[in-house]
Formats: sequence, C-alpha cells, structure tokens
Amino acid sequence: MKKLFKREKNFTKDKETFRLNINFYWQLAVLIMFIVIILSSVFGYYLFVQINQESVVSSGGDSPKIETVKKERVEKVLEYFLEREKNSNRILNSLAPIIDPSL
Repeated sequence: MKKLFKREKNFTKDKETFRLNINFYWQLAVLIMFIVIILSSVFGYYLFVQINQESVVSSGGDSPKIETVKKERVEKVLEYFLEREKNSNRILNSLAPIIDPSL
C-alpha cells in the first residue's frame, strides 16, 4: 500500500531525447520556411514574366480598338455630382431647428 502513494521525485524526461525532438521540430520549421520562400520567389517571377509579356497598345498604323467613353455618360455623371453639390449646399445653408432639452 505504501508503494501506491509514494511520490515520484524525478519527473523529467531523458534530456537527450527531449533535445533531439526540439532540434527536429526546429529543423522542420526552417525547412518549411525555406520551401515557402523558394515557392514564393518562383511564383513572383512567374507573375513578372506573365505581366511583362502582355501587349502594350501603341499608336501604330494598325489602329487597335480602344474603347472610348461616351459623352452622354460623362455628362450624366457630371449632372449627378452637380445635384449632390446642390443638395449639400442646401443642407449646409438651411437653419437647424433649435431643440430645447427642457421640454
């Protein structure tokens, strides 16, 4: 009965196995980060090459089709902002009603 309730004085694990596990996980973390850095570099270079290969519109003799903005659309947007400016000025210039907190 005495042996069941006896306290264990040494709860630490073997230091060598504990150290090996820590080294393994650090090595694994460094390896994963190295792989992520390499893959990110390759992906960035791939995107750079893809963007660099896109054609640039030039003012050559082939007359490439360039989409222009219609005048009606521009005027409609200008009218919208003019109306907003008028509403803002009307609100700013109107007198605010005095609210009496004692009522």
